[in-house]
Amino acid sequence: MGKHYSSEYKEYVCKMVAEEGRKASEVAYELEIPYTTMTKWVRKYKKDIQAQNSKHDYVTPSEFEKLKKQHEKEMKALQEENEILKKAMHIFTKKTE
Repeated sequence: MGKHYSSEYKEYVCKMVAEEGRKASEVAYELEIPYTTMTKWVRKYKKDIQAQNSKHDYVTPSEFEKLKKQHEKEMKALQEENEILKKAMHIFTKKTE
């Protein structure tokens, strides 16, 4: 029967390899963990991290259209506000003679 490791320990080991760039074989030797076991942990860890990051990377075409319309509305409102401010500045900076 093999050893059981806590999830915190597995995450610590995976971070050593995946984020710190240490060699998996060296870490496995230092911590006396079977190399194949540790590489399975690291592979799963990288897959989980990638899945978390990819959730926010993609936008469906319908979401894109909604965002585009929202952006266009905001731009139009800002342009109108800018025009009003230009007119107000022109009025207030006129010299009264």
